[in-house]
Amino acid sequence: MYTLKKSLGQHFLKDEQVIEKIIASLHDHPFKNLLEVGPGAGALTKHLIKLSDINFKAVELDDEKVSYLKKQYAVLSDKIIAASFLDIAIPFDETFTVIGNFPYNISTQILFKILEWKEAVPVVIGMFQKEVAERAASKPGTKVYGVLSALVQAYYDVEYLFDVDPHCFNPPPKVMSGVIRLTRRTTPLNVKSERAYWVLVKTAFNQRRKTLRNALKGQFSPEELQDEIFNKRAETLSIEDYAALTFRMK
Repeated sequence: MYTLKKSLGQHFLKDEQVIEKIIASLHDHPFKNLLEVGPGAGALTKHLIKLSDINFKAVELDDEKVSYLKKQYAVLSDKIIAASFLDIAIPFDETFTVIGNFPYNISTQILFKILEWKEAVPVVIGMFQKEVAERAASKPGTKVYGVLSALVQAYYDVEYLFDVDPHCFNPPPKVMSGVIRLTRRTTPLNVKSERAYWVLVKTAFNQRRKTLRNALKGQFSPEELQDEIFNKRAETLSIEDYAALTFRMK
């Protein structure tokens, strides 16, 4: 069989109803290539490999789980990338969908890695710690709206699909989980440059308790800072607001 490794944040999904809901959410957007991140013991994998006319790959860091999966499912013999998702090169020559019960200890890093590949990844369906899922999907004016929200939503529309209770896993995590779907925006956000947008968002939220006038004084001229928008705080601005401000930066 296999062992569970706390060091890798392993909590394996066991609830078949939840698994079926995740698989069902795949079918709203057509795809030919599919990458599963962190297949673990194969709870999702056993269903994904049955999808017809799909080029499937999985990336798994744990050598023990790689061996287990290959023994359980012969079709996976040449379809598993034995490495950390954070370290791999882009796995397909064409666009591909990403799915996974993402390791919670690196889930935010996984999202930022996907942003590097955004031109190749139109859809992502992922299980996250609920707090991270909510941050990715949150809107301006909420307490959890922050850097992750504004950066991910610059490129993807984010839907919070459903909660997942701890008892749906083995072993149960100490937190609630949530499944979200990222769908690449059909209209790109109009920004001065991608770098300007990232710098602006990160700088604004780095001092989110301050007004934007104080938090962003190094990014704008004294004249620009007289605008009333700078009386606001970072969490009140939409991604469109930030995008528009990039054109006024120094």
